[in-house]
Amino acid sequence: MATTSDIRNGMVIEHKGRRMKIISFLHVKPGKGGAFVRTKLKNVVTGQVVDETFRGGAKIKEVRLQAKNMQYLYSDGDSFVFMDMDTFEQLSIPDDVVGNVKAFLKDGIMVKIQSIEGDVIGLEPPVFVELEVTDTEPGVRGNTATGATKPATLETGHTVTVPLFIEQGENLKVDTRTGKYVERVK
Repeated sequence: MATTSDIRNGMVIEHKGRRMKIISFLHVKPGKGGAFVRTKLKNVVTGQVVDETFRGGAKIKEVRLQAKNMQYLYSDGDSFVFMDMDTFEQLSIPDDVVGNVKAFLKDGIMVKIQSIEGDVIGLEPPVFVELEVTDTEPGVRGNTATGATKPATLETGHTVTVPLFIEQGENLKVDTRTGKYVERVK
């Protein structure tokens, strides 16, 4: 059993019979009364976010989160298939669990699969991925003084805003945390 002094961001706990991930927390020590911890918890199954307050020193049950690096192979419509590079076992993960990460999945990319007692709860892609531009309008010559941008569709179907000099067929570095263009890959 852990206590409120052990709380950290990303920790998964069991609270009121549900598995909750700690998004943020704040230790508060008022001038009068006992200390407490304000937390923002996200249900790992439903995605619901709630605010919860714990007394200082209260016991909490920590849930062990396993993470394993796996390679993305392909999508078969309503699920995504990943392979364990050590055992070569394949794992099919439903579309609703993959969520927004699918915008950055291309064949062969390594992804960290997070699970609790065998149940997959989420995926963590690399911070930066290299994706090819499959569709964008050509830049208009002389329109660069304003720092103008244009939309570009990437090989995964994700759309980012890029500078006018980016052309179709170029590879871009994209930040998976924000989904935004970072730079051209040479």
